Amino acid sequence: MNPDIRDAETLPASFYRSAEVFDALRIKVFYKTWQWIPDVNLSEEGTAAAPFLLLPGFMDEPLVLTRQADGQETCLSNVCTHRGNLVVDKAGPTRKLICGYHGRRFGLDGTLEHMPEFEQARNFPRPCDHLHAFSMRTWGPLRFIASNPHFDFQQVLDTMAKRIGFMDPDGFVEEPTRHQEYHVNANWALYCDNYLEGFHIPFVHNDLNAVLDYGNYETVCYDYLNLQIGIADDQEVSFEFPAGHMDEGRKVAAYYFWVFPNMMFNFYPWGLSLNLVQPMGLNKTRVLFRTFVYDVAKLDHGAGTGLDKVELEDEAVVEGVQQGIRSRYYTNGRFSPTREQGVHHFQRLLCDFINRE
Repeated sequence: MNPDIRDAETLPASFYRSAEVFDALRIKVFYKTWQWIPDVNLSEEGTAAAPFLLLPGFMDEPLVLTRQADGQETCLSNVCTHRGNLVVDKAGPTRKLICGYHGRRFGLDGTLEHMPEFEQARNFPRPCDHLHAFSMRTWGPLRFIASNPHFDFQQVLDTMAKRIGFMDPDGFVEEPTRHQEYHVNANWALYCDNYLEGFHIPFVHNDLNAVLDYGNYETVCYDYLNLQIGIADDQEVSFEFPAGHMDEGRKVAAYYFWVFPNMMFNFYPWGLSLNLVQPMGLNKTRVLFRTFVYDVAKLDHGAGTGLDKVELEDEAVVEGVQQGIRSRYYTNGRFSPTREQGVHHFQRLLCDFINRE
């Protein structure tokens, strides 16, 4: 894809229709990038473990989150290195990880500690006999993991902190009553394409358009994330910035951060709506909305209201595109140089990752 958006063409329709491409993205993109772990909870105190699947329905990678005696959390493969059995089958307090098939025992850091009847095995144990440990980063109540990351997630956190660093990460409180889950009949990348531009707001989102100044909508691209800045109309709720903030003097209603390939951090004056886009099939996508409140007094005001309505409007458009790309009369299109920088950025990253050896 041409790096100059003025000359670039969008991904071809065949990209979204190809089962081969869909499967290749699992290995070439998702195993090399960071994922947020939603809805996984350890016991409140002491050493513990909690099994889960990474992106169920797509990656289905069995993992286990552990907490050691010193409070250190680790994310490990939940597959025994002896014969492939699942090691942990339920969450709860525990001091060791013991496979129920043949008794192989691991520490909570994944280190192999004991294996019955292996006294005569040569060159044992080897490094591959320990449980694979995933890279892990935390931000307030959020955990992020990666198997073989192409970039350091700290770079992402540092970039976001330049805008929202004045909000204490530990001040974000999960609000389960506002969580949502959506099922979209479209390719996951089409859903991301739609998110990554404000071009459609005046045409699709009447209520959102009423509280944002579309003329001053801005997109900023970084290495592996980009940011859309929504400016509030004069009477709408906006962030209260500390002195010296880079956006001091601007009425920012929302920061929409997207992290490659499928995470969306939508910061509003009231807190964070974190969206995770989960591929479920070539034309099936699940989207999780998880709510973290920072200032309850600002809930249900400004750009961060009516998120369900906005989501359903987006789904209708994306599902329409999914039907349209099946046409023999559509191959691909062009980018608006002023409004679709985020889409161009996303699609270039996809091309970069999928074409690597």
